[in-house]
Parts: sequence; C-alpha cells; structure tokens
Amino acid sequence: MSRVPLARLATLAACAAPLAALAHVGAGPHDHGAAAALVAGFTHPFTGLDHLAAMVAVGTWSALTARRVWLAPVAFALALLAGAVLGLAGVALPAVEPVIAVSLLVVGLLVATGLRLPAAAGAALVAGFALFHGAAHGGELAGDGAVAALLGMVAATALLHAAGIGLGLWMRDAHRWLPRLAGGAVALFGVALLAPLA
Repeated sequence: MSRVPLARLATLAACAAPLAALAHVGAGPHDHGAAAALVAGFTHPFTGLDHLAAMVAVGTWSALTARRVWLAPVAFALALLAGAVLGLAGVALPAVEPVIAVSLLVVGLLVATGLRLPAAAGAALVAGFALFHGAAHGGELAGDGAVAALLGMVAATALLHAAGIGLGLWMRDAHRWLPRLAGGAVALFGVALLAPLA
C-alpha cells in the first residue's frame, strides 16, 4: 500500500469513529443527555492546546519514524482511556500538569529529531504520557453521561492522531525540514508550560 492511500485510510477511519459512537446513542430515555455528553467528550481534546498538540505530535512522529504507524497512536488512545477512567473513579495521579508539559517537550523533540525507537518502547513511552493526559480529561468529564463523554473523547483522539499521521506522511514525502520546525514548536510549548511549574 502506498503512503498516500495509507494516510487517506487512516483519516477516513478516524472520521468514521464518531459515527460508530453515535450509533449507540438514541436507545433510551436519556438520549439528549447522552448525545450532549458525547459531543462534550468529542470537543474536549480540542479545547486544550496542550492535549491537541500532544495527540497530533504523536501521530506525526509515528508516521515519520515507524513502519507500523498505528501502534503508538493506538497505545496512546488506550492509555488515555485508562487514565480517564482512573480520573472518573477519583484516582489522583501525582504531578499531572508537569508530566503533560514534559510529554510535549519529549514528543516534540522526537518529531524534531526523527528519533526512531523500538516499536514497543515508543508505544510504551507515549502510553505513559497518555495516562496523565487521560487523568486530566477524566476529572473534567465526570458526571452524568461519563461513558458517552469517554467515547467522544476517544473518537476525537483517533481523529487527531489520524491528522498527525497524515501530516507526518506529507512531511516525510515532501517537506523534510518541516518536522524540525513543527517538533521544535511543540517542544518549546512544553518548556513554556513547564517553566511556571518548576
């Protein structure tokens, strides 16, 4: 499969994910509440630049460096969901905000340098960061419709990862200097977030 069709396939799959989640809404008396929670969960990752940048950067780095471009994004999404469930359950992870800032610094540097890690190590690294991103989300999405909100959040995460994969494949094919610029910007964003917390 060529690189361009792979990017299109990833984007189409991510776009279909919200539709799959919506298919389960509408079977009971709380339809409007569940639909609103689904939308709230879906829009939530777009409301924080730190989360948005991390999710797109993970997809970009994976596309630039990995043969299995889906592995790190899937690991991120699953760990994000696990972290969100912990947050919903009231489990507080230590140093959530500093770890999120460090995740931007590290993933930004990975994009900028094009560093290739063994597949399992790369997936484990981003999953570790995603657990903290998820914990931050989970605490904010608690309440009625939490399950629908989590479905929406995971769908949005898949969409952002797919956008990152498409961006990474585009940069890999045509614009090799752009990863340094984009990754450097994400890393600097992480430094800016980390500085007040130090």
